[in-house]
Amino acid sequence: MKVICTERSQVLGARLAKVLQVPIVDVTFSRFPDGEYYLRAGDLDDEIVVVGSVVDNDALVQLMLLIDACEHSHIRLVLPYMAYARQDKQFKQGEPLSARVVAMALSRGVSEIFTVNIHDPDVLKYFTVPKQNLSLARGIGSYIEALHLKDPLILAPDDGALAFAGQVASAGGWDFDHLEKTRLSDIEVRMAPKKVCAASHPVVIVDDIISTGGTIATAAGMLYQQGATDVYAACVHGVLANGAYARLMSTGIRDVICSDTIERACSRISAAERIAGAIRKR
Repeated sequence: MKVICTERSQVLGARLAKVLQVPIVDVTFSRFPDGEYYLRAGDLDDEIVVVGSVVDNDALVQLMLLIDACEHSHIRLVLPYMAYARQDKQFKQGEPLSARVVAMALSRGVSEIFTVNIHDPDVLKYFTVPKQNLSLARGIGSYIEALHLKDPLILAPDDGALAFAGQVASAGGWDFDHLEKTRLSDIEVRMAPKKVCAASHPVVIVDDIISTGGTIATAAGMLYQQGATDVYAACVHGVLANGAYARLMSTGIRDVICSDTIERACSRISAAERIAGAIRKR
């Protein structure tokens, strides 16, 4: 077995190879003058683990080319982050079901697929090969435990993420809740935990994805007003678009924590151990 990875997943690919104790394949990446991608893989193996997060269109094309370059091997695809996974419904006539398009394209030539906290598990049905969705909730919980916070409150930004917050909280047996919006007037909205008081607690807002960070930034300011001692933000996938990291830090958030499914400077948690464990069980 060997591991091979795209340019946007080099760190996670190398970490996974180290945990699995297998070699990582060297790949040459370049572009033709017209902007088209070219790549060439080094010495392959009969069994290959391809690692590639789809963070943008270029990453998608590069991943498809890399899979094709390994066509004579038994390929397992690790898809840590899948762009287009949130485009899983057709709201208007003439719209593509983008999640289906990407899932079917990435199923070609691989034997099975591992995703990590895919935004909507219903998307998994569009893969045409066996698939497994892995969760980093316990990994985030373990990281929070290592911060030695006193009686932290784990908060989901909405009720849809409450189950994820509960999984994170189970690592330390902490209280968890979700934020609830209350409209006070036409222009004023209050955000607070639905059941648990934030006063005198360090609060960690957790979600699968932090995209623009707008909701968390607004909530952080209100939580401080409600007496929270510290506010942290943690997620699996740090998209952090449109200046989200700076926006969050400007509100007084102590730290922004994400994993290496999307490689950022704040990627403090690695998905490598969780992925390796799933691969070993196959």
